Amino acid sequence: MVASDIQLYSEGRTKARAYFCYLFSKNIPNRLPSLTQEMIMPRLLKIKADLENCEGVYLLDNKGVQISATYARGREIIEDKGKIRADRAYYYRAVREERCSITDPYPSLITSDLSVTASAPIYCENGDLKYVACLDMPFEEVLKIAHMNTLDHLFGKFFKYIYTAFSFALMGIAMLLFCKGMGNFFLNDISLGNFQIKDVFEATILLTLSLAIFDLSKTLIEEEILGRHKEHSISGPHKTMVRFLGSIIIALSIEALMLVFKFAITDPDKLMYAIFIMAGVSLLLVSLAVYIKFTKLKIDE
Repeated sequence: MVASDIQLYSEGRTKARAYFCYLFSKNIPNRLPSLTQEMIMPRLLKIKADLENCEGVYLLDNKGVQISATYARGREIIEDKGKIRADRAYYYRAVREERCSITDPYPSLITSDLSVTASAPIYCENGDLKYVACLDMPFEEVLKIAHMNTLDHLFGKFFKYIYTAFSFALMGIAMLLFCKGMGNFFLNDISLGNFQIKDVFEATILLTLSLAIFDLSKTLIEEEILGRHKEHSISGPHKTMVRFLGSIIIALSIEALMLVFKFAITDPDKLMYAIFIMAGVSLLLVSLAVYIKFTKLKIDE
């Protein structure tokens, strides 16, 4: 195994999980009355038989205790029955996410090679967790399931080049705004002896926008080009949206505050325009809070 295999697994993980979710949903009864181990194990063994290179299958109870033997290739490991698996990722992730999940590659206790475990929670008719069905697959076989076709690979490279071009263009714009904002301190002679609120606010707005655009380009480079994805957190396009809009809200708030000071001194009749901007900022803030709430709910599902 090389680092590129881990990258391929990361890129195709969603496809692999969807495949195992399909197998579990098609074969394992769920949310039915009177579910028993005798009803589930034959279906789990059928999945094992259909997957030629499956390393083993087993069943856990709702506390993470293994209640069946491990049915490996050509043998039955009875001594695994009764072992506590509550601290294993394939148990607590399936319970926490309340859906089928797959683990990161880890050394298998059965073969000592890298394996991936797919697990699915099984509920009784009233929605209480009753079992967790587990299936071990060799890492190489999961890579084959998750492997992208040639067209996917070509489009992936194409979009990576496009993201690279946009990221560096945005970074250039951020640097220009930064230079312009810093230039205001010298061109307008912003110092303790010559302090103008208007000049300070204008420089702050330019620097804030520069930071927002730079942060956006940094996120694009990290996640779309370098592939540093983070699971189960507000990441990817979600993190980009939150951080970018947050910076824009700060910039607009500063602009509104600057207009309040300006109109209060020069033309009080125009204060309503500053109020309109503040109302828009409030609406953006509420919208961002709603977006974060629903994004978090979606990730936690």
